[in-house]
Amino acid sequence: MNPKVVFWVPVAIRLGFLLAGAGLMWWWFGLAAGIVTAFAGVLAAVFIQLKYLYQLSEWLDKPESGRLPDGWGEWTNIFSRLYRLRRDDEKNQAELTEWLARFRQAMHLLPDGVVIMDDVLFLEWCNPAAEEHLGLQQARDKGMRVTNLVRSPDFMDYLILGRYDLPLTLNFRGRKLVAHIIPFENRRQILVTHDITETQRAEMMRRDFIANASHELRTPLTVIAGFLEIAASMELDAETRAAHLKLMSEQSHRMQHLIEDMLTLSRLESVDHPMRPEHVNIPALLEQVLHEARALSGGKHEISLEVHGGDVMGNMDELHSAFGNLASNAVRYTPAGGTIKLRWEDTPTGVQFQVQDTGIGINPEHISRLTERFYRVDKSRSRETQGTGLGLAIVKHVLLRHSGKLNISSEAGQGSTFTVSLPKSLVSTTVEPAQAA
Repeated sequence: MNPKVVFWVPVAIRLGFLLAGAGLMWWWFGLAAGIVTAFAGVLAAVFIQLKYLYQLSEWLDKPESGRLPDGWGEWTNIFSRLYRLRRDDEKNQAELTEWLARFRQAMHLLPDGVVIMDDVLFLEWCNPAAEEHLGLQQARDKGMRVTNLVRSPDFMDYLILGRYDLPLTLNFRGRKLVAHIIPFENRRQILVTHDITETQRAEMMRRDFIANASHELRTPLTVIAGFLEIAASMELDAETRAAHLKLMSEQSHRMQHLIEDMLTLSRLESVDHPMRPEHVNIPALLEQVLHEARALSGGKHEISLEVHGGDVMGNMDELHSAFGNLASNAVRYTPAGGTIKLRWEDTPTGVQFQVQDTGIGINPEHISRLTERFYRVDKSRSRETQGTGLGLAIVKHVLLRHSGKLNISSEAGQGSTFTVSLPKSLVSTTVEPAQAA
């Protein structure tokens, strides 16, 4: 229906009733009574309108605390519409508050730093990642100029030049950051920081790995190629030929071990090769590790084994590789006549495997880097011991897959102790029939 009709028809009906009442009073009591009745009716209508206008004015001053009246006549529709508008506004505000809370939560969880600044670089807001990257504090630094908070010549030059289309690589607070300023609205800018420290470190490790692997493979290949050229260019007596063949065999075995270790590392790091836990017979496994260590030692060391703990659930081949690497390292870096002790025992938090030797030991500054690929404390001695430089890296990745930890205690000239700790969740509650017997 037409809104004009809806508004004016009730008004006309009320005005008709007022005129009819005044006419009746004129008919019954005379003209003066009719005029007084008409005046009183108009006065009452004006008073009602003023009353509702006053209530509306009070409500508009404090819409959140006051309640809209029910109204009369067209005021009923007016108050009803205002009530709907207020209800829709409250609903929109609640949705906006919810979305704002989600936005802030998302910004707090974002790994990249986000800083909102005005057009003259005064801080308005920043997320926790930005606080960590740039050393800011939202509560303390709000309203301060960002250039006074981030003291970096490169950052200042970036702001002065204003070439925001290109990102800035920034070394700040021991981190390597990529910073980018994005203008938005008319008087605001966003500073986004991305931490590439770990990415750069991983890239450097990858380059070092390729360089070291190439070097480790090139050395034996050079030896083999050189001997082959000698053998092809001249006649060698039987003794010399045998010596050359022995050296080539040793170098080929060295390459084979290196490639096997590289493949093992690749498999351990692959997400397509998940671990499938199985019951691991620890006494049998450690007896095999002991046998291999004694074979590598050739009777030059006193090697003993103690088993005072239970079996575990894990990957037998991987644990064999980890324990075997620790034992073989002890043999390689312990002088002849030294002692090596292998020990397996229960602990309050699980089980642990310990390899203790009386070898050459390690200086403290090297311990934190021992599990890096191809890291050598003494490169010349490593070549003598025929190690690949990947053993402890393999141990680290095996333990990562078994939720274990490696602790290294060592002192130069006093020997070393390597302790592998496995959690109680891996301790097996079943006993194999062979062990039960």
